[in-house]
Amino acid sequence: MAEESTRVLVIDDERFFREAICDALRDASIDYFTAEREEGAFEFAMRSEVGAVILDIGAPGVGGLDLLRRLSAERPGLRVIVLSAQVDHDRVLEALRLGACDYLAKPLHNEELVLAVRRALLGSGMQASWESLCSRLAALEVQLAELETGSETDEAGSTLADRMALAVADVLGVSRASLMLLEDDSGLLRVAGATGCDIEPAEMDPVEIGSGVAGQVLEGGKALAVSNIGEHESFADRVVDGRYRSGAFAVAPLKGDGKPIGVLCATERGDGGSFGSEDLSLLQIMALQIGPLIARLRGRGKAETAADADRVEAEPQIAVDPTRADLPATDGGAAEDAELARAICDVLTSEVEPDRVIRASLAVVANGVSAAPVSLYLLRSNGRELILESQCERAGQGDREKLPVDSGLTGVVLQTGRLVATDAPDQDPRFDPEVDTHEGGEATAMLCVPISFRNKTMGVMRVFLEPGVSASARTGEILAAAISAAVRNALLHRGLLDCVDEVAKARRENRPPG
Repeated sequence: MAEESTRVLVIDDERFFREAICDALRDASIDYFTAEREEGAFEFAMRSEVGAVILDIGAPGVGGLDLLRRLSAERPGLRVIVLSAQVDHDRVLEALRLGACDYLAKPLHNEELVLAVRRALLGSGMQASWESLCSRLAALEVQLAELETGSETDEAGSTLADRMALAVADVLGVSRASLMLLEDDSGLLRVAGATGCDIEPAEMDPVEIGSGVAGQVLEGGKALAVSNIGEHESFADRVVDGRYRSGAFAVAPLKGDGKPIGVLCATERGDGGSFGSEDLSLLQIMALQIGPLIARLRGRGKAETAADADRVEAEPQIAVDPTRADLPATDGGAAEDAELARAICDVLTSEVEPDRVIRASLAVVANGVSAAPVSLYLLRSNGRELILESQCERAGQGDREKLPVDSGLTGVVLQTGRLVATDAPDQDPRFDPEVDTHEGGEATAMLCVPISFRNKTMGVMRVFLEPGVSASARTGEILAAAISAAVRNALLHRGLLDCVDEVAKARRENRPPG
């Protein structure tokens, strides 16, 4: 997990301005510390807890631009707000070229300063979060590859189920994780593999479907993160005192051949905190890969123990509804899906302007899954319409400008928060040709994924696949998590930009004539 960078370093050798800046930050409850323009300021700025720097580039002493140049080289992701009392456009432009994220002229307006600092801290947090996610996705790729190719028992005697639990612990940074599987005969969830537990999996109590966190997640089919199980209305009366050191849990359901087969559980994060959307997304990605792997191993085991060992029949094909969100993936694989998520991460670390973040993310999706158009819709404030926010077109083929919220497969996704992955949308009775097609009116294979914010669906992304490309629900799940995060960050950043513009406009309107 990325360490939070929430402190601001104020570098200004003029005591009056330095104290004025600190007073404004203190009033806004922003943590800060100061440095005069000395060589030591560079060492302060390299601390991991520093998420933003306020730097005067016009004062004497060690040149502000020289310090900015060093920071840009040694810590390029650091957000630096430059100040100057001099009207020196060349100097300001040079600072921006060197990577400064903002410029404020002295004398400072407190509200404008605070908004600029908050925007810088938000940008720093976004970059740190996505750098962490890229690193964890890389670790996830390695873990999944090892699980796919590894034997059921390794040289150290660890079972594949134990190694699956260990993979969850490594990727999520927790000390305790487990894999629970549904028994065919008893209908109970039992721990098949675990890491960080004091007792052996065989000695752990089974869980009924619908009971406890694991049982309810399996029954509901949706991943869940609980910040404090002891205070949760659904689980507080079932907590066993002393069993867990932490009350934070993350649980994701496992599916194989379209059926629920178990859950992945994680608790006791290394930093002692709760699980965020990034953690839950990673756990879901692992569940989407581990579930089919377990189903294949189970199918192989049943075939090898059949009475007629000389006549092992081919595994039967399962008839599935092509619009169900629990479809097994029909194309791509773990590496391709992880690479797609990483490419979206790269957009968030390379782009800053909100509209460009969203457009570039949709372009990654279009290129990654061979689709056109790919469109993003967000709810209007009245909640009655979906409005086209952005799209990636090809050959002039675009999507509709607005959509109803309660019609077609698109409406189903918005209302239920569950994705639709279908190769034949027009075969579904819920299909509406005036809603579930792009502006060309053609029904094609499609992914329609929910865009969520704070556990509420605030929009949908529609991906119309090119001929010959099948809809993968696994890919859709990954896109739902990655694009939701991209949209959340872009909208938060846009909100801060709007606040800054409003303050600047108010200052201009209230400024006395020159």
